[in-house]
Amino acid sequence: MATSREDVRIERDSLGEVEVPASALWGASTQRAIANFPVSGERMPLRLIHALALVKAAAATANRELGVLDEPRARAIEQAAREVAEGLHDAQFVVEVFQTGSGTSTNMNANEVIARLAEQRLGPGAGGVHPNDHVNRSQSSNDVMPTALHVAARLAIRDELLPALARLHACLLRKAAAYDDVVKIGRTHLMDATPLRFSQEIGGWARQIELGMARTRAASEALVELALGGTAVGTGLNRPAGFPERAIAHLARATGLVFREAGDRFEAQAARDAAVEASGALRTLAVSLFKIASDVRLLASGPRCGLGELRLPALQPGSSIMPGKVNPVICESVTQVAAQVVGHDAAIAVAGLSGQLELNAFLPLIARNLLESIRLLANVSNLFVERCLEGLEVDRERAGALVERSLALVTALVPAIGYDAAARIAKRCSETGKTVREVCLEQRVLPREELERLLDPRAQTEPDAAR
Repeated sequence: MATSREDVRIERDSLGEVEVPASALWGASTQRAIANFPVSGERMPLRLIHALALVKAAAATANRELGVLDEPRARAIEQAAREVAEGLHDAQFVVEVFQTGSGTSTNMNANEVIARLAEQRLGPGAGGVHPNDHVNRSQSSNDVMPTALHVAARLAIRDELLPALARLHACLLRKAAAYDDVVKIGRTHLMDATPLRFSQEIGGWARQIELGMARTRAASEALVELALGGTAVGTGLNRPAGFPERAIAHLARATGLVFREAGDRFEAQAARDAAVEASGALRTLAVSLFKIASDVRLLASGPRCGLGELRLPALQPGSSIMPGKVNPVICESVTQVAAQVVGHDAAIAVAGLSGQLELNAFLPLIARNLLESIRLLANVSNLFVERCLEGLEVDRERAGALVERSLALVTALVPAIGYDAAARIAKRCSETGKTVREVCLEQRVLPREELERLLDPRAQTEPDAAR
């Protein structure tokens, strides 16, 4: 560091001098990245920054215990890194998402900010704290950034996504139980099919979310292995023996999550397969949410000229030209998020298959998309519960009327009268507009008592029960 003016200070690195804003905590490397990547204006996710800081704190502790970093500097780095992890310096992380593929610019942003904060703690005459020699000791971007990605994603899944999905699952189970007494018409190919209960339809949605939670937990487990300790290419050059074990143990304690060393550091740095796997699970969850929200939207269509079996909360006027129109806006938000997550997954897949030799140089894109998918799915799941499903109601009268009018009721007569005779009854109903019950009574197809038993909609939803 050299002389400074009122608004800037001069920082030096291996390429020469760089002007840095006087108030900034970052240094030359970060400033060069700001100039080099004016692409989207989107910064790296704060979830990743906070996880990276946790890694830096754990690394400093391990370095101190192994005697490769002196006590005062190590303690100062640990404390500074924890401040960053707590979000106290978020404004200092300014590097663009679409940057160098290893994430080196973000790693150096963290190294420089933590170094300056640690220097401030040590005070003058303490010898200073160097971003590379001290904060980045025993690390490289190539192992520390994949590590931070796994830590960030597992924390986000645990703290945001799984609680949101549990809430959604519980809400669907409550709604299923509340409407177990309501029989409705089933639909396949969007055409009338045999009856079922609302509890069965909604229960199917609940099961999708239950399975989605299991897949999400499995996705998190795929991220348990960490690349930390592999340094540049996986050989562990320039880090002391025992460093990864110690650092990962400290990281596990700090997060409350299980982490372990990668089974093969060369795989852990050359490939991002675990992130691709996790993204695939999120894509499947997005597909489930799209299905559920689309079903709710269809069943609530109308309200008078559509299916109209569900009533949704009226949240806002739905049209700038049609008074009284209210749209299923939350369902539409859910489906848009699902589409975006599928897009994120496609980009992650391309990034995953684009790794070359000892490094996958798409880490920033993977981190951005994976963490954004987790965030969006968590937020929209909470929204779906709060603004739609909690206030969802079944129109019992409408559901019952549609069941009675359906031609599909004739299916229950097939074992008694045969398929062809049942088909003739359905055709007659279609020609006259009469119900299956009315035509059967007119034609005296079966004794009234047997007919009523077979055409009982509730009984048709319980094929395994004694009939």
